[in-house]
Amino acid sequence: MKAVVDQIFGLLLGGAIGDAMGGSHENAMAPVEIDDLEDWQLSDDTQLTLATCEAIIEANGGVQPELIAARFAEWHRQNRITGIGASTLKALSELAAGGHWALVGRKGERAAGNGAAMRIAPLAFCLNPAEFSARQTIRDVARITHHHEEAYAGALAVVFAVKSALSQPENKPENLLRFVAYNLPDTSVKDRLMSLAELDGSTPLPEIASRFGSSGYVVESVPLALCGASRVRQLGFKPMLTELIACGGDTDTVASMAGQIAGAFLGAGHLPDELIARLSERQMLDSIGNQFANCLGS
Repeated sequence: MKAVVDQIFGLLLGGAIGDAMGGSHENAMAPVEIDDLEDWQLSDDTQLTLATCEAIIEANGGVQPELIAARFAEWHRQNRITGIGASTLKALSELAAGGHWALVGRKGERAAGNGAAMRIAPLAFCLNPAEFSARQTIRDVARITHHHEEAYAGALAVVFAVKSALSQPENKPENLLRFVAYNLPDTSVKDRLMSLAELDGSTPLPEIASRFGSSGYVVESVPLALCGASRVRQLGFKPMLTELIACGGDTDTVASMAGQIAGAFLGAGHLPDELIARLSERQMLDSIGNQFANCLGS
């Protein structure tokens, strides 16, 4: 279906735009001001999302954690991944050395990062996260790099948000944050989403970030990204990303996740042409996006 293809490219291009816009401001202190003349580069947020798509293509539209892990290892061996966080780097290095996908992910409190959530979005086109078996698969894919319940909850939240974006208008939830939170296990990610859902919809995103945080800790970054994405109609795509990046912290990943969700909601046809034109690796995005759509029969 043409609409699904538009949403696939909306997700991939929207996420890449957020990644590139936020990339040079990662870990900056708020308020962050964006220079519209700066060069854009993609990082691991987009690269691992594309690698995930390639693994799904290889599986003819299925989701197999072992194939996703193998694709991650291949991209790592080819030095095609940049800006990798510590947990993901540990996993990819061990995968490339022959480690088993179910064992290499980081464990403990330091595993509660957003490295699984930032790359999980394509699974929303293949799985129904309301089903138990799909949740198990999402957990397995998250655990390739992050063995932590909060990291899994953050990844599951992104899949639910994208799935909601793909639904028909009459089925879209009135409050995205509350809808996603309702479908999550009891975690701090769920609690944070509920807290943000209760805020006045006009509260500026930087004000929310100053109160709740915008770091790479999944409890901070995923709810902030979903909050931003939920306002894309209200703010517009570029202003929404600009406001998120102004929050400082993990700017590229927060903006990438928000861009993925908002892009899937709007479709590529409604993303700003001038932003798409600035993406330096458009040919790779188009190639993988087309193959991904074809393998899903879209």
